[in-house]
Amino acid sequence: MDKKLIISSMLAIAASGISAQEITAVHQTVDCGGVRFNQPVTVNFELKNKGQQLKISDVRPDCGCTMVNFPRQPIGDGENFVISATYDARQMGHFCKQLAVYSNASSKPYYLTLKGVVAEGDISFSGGYPVMLGDIKADVNHVEFDDVNRGEMPLKRIHVMNSSNKAVNPVVMHLPDYLRANVSPTTIPAGKQGVVELTLNSNNVHDYGLTQTSVYLGMQPGDKVSPGKEIEVSVVLLPSFKEMTEDEMRNAPRLNIDNTTLDLGKLKGKKKKSGTITLENVGKSELDITSLQMFTAGLSVQLSKSRLQVGDKATLKITADPKAMKNLRSEPRVLMITNDPKNAKVVINVKVER
Repeated sequence: MDKKLIISSMLAIAASGISAQEITAVHQTVDCGGVRFNQPVTVNFELKNKGQQLKISDVRPDCGCTMVNFPRQPIGDGENFVISATYDARQMGHFCKQLAVYSNASSKPYYLTLKGVVAEGDISFSGGYPVMLGDIKADVNHVEFDDVNRGEMPLKRIHVMNSSNKAVNPVVMHLPDYLRANVSPTTIPAGKQGVVELTLNSNNVHDYGLTQTSVYLGMQPGDKVSPGKEIEVSVVLLPSFKEMTEDEMRNAPRLNIDNTTLDLGKLKGKKKKSGTITLENVGKSELDITSLQMFTAGLSVQLSKSRLQVGDKATLKITADPKAMKNLRSEPRVLMITNDPKNAKVVINVKVER
């Protein structure tokens, strides 16, 4: 092959790569949240052209229930543009609609999605919003996934309301690999309500017992983390006894605990205060206390022994530190995990007057 032809072909390929066009969206999927029946909802997708002159030839919704509007004129390099979609909301229940954007940027369409749920009547949250997360009011700032078995994927909701004077695009930051978050709607106008959904993937939780973390609710993507935006999340993963035979169940250990509430009364000044609880194995095999954890700060525990033969007793000493318990968001508790199939999880509530 002629060398000049090879060089020309390489230059053409390089030039093609340089001029390659790319469409990017602020939100490729927009959640409309709750929509009233038979009241159309319009979504504006904010997009940007990252490349040479862009020409959109068509935008095709996947059904006749969605109307679209898009720019017909050429869009320059680096320019922002909007594609709007209006869903007619004539069908009750959840909806998920796709728009296929055809342009000279690619031989394949670029897809946008709008979703939500259509309901009849009042779909607003009627409860209160006692806590603040940045500019957003919320009904809670802590979430507990209790009594979770491996393989389950429970979901918890936090109801929020935008108390600022401008629209926000909330995002949940610092998520561990066992949590997934969704905020509905994607954009919450000033004074309007929304929902933050946290879904737990229990297969990614490594240890049985208590796992705790904090996530943060930003007002928009890229927002800074701060204590005022913190959501505390706790998970209690329980061991499974599904594979035990009837004979193994009959011969299992059995925990007897004399009290699951420890009342320490009033904490005076800076002085620590302690109380004790008695544990006994009344079963037919060895009882193992595999985990002892505190849900909150300010508590410490001391167990006389963690393995109890049949008939053995043990003492659990719980100590409260008033200085460390000043700003608790939830009630102090101790979590115990055992190999007793009927008492795999034991929660000891600690009552104190601060």
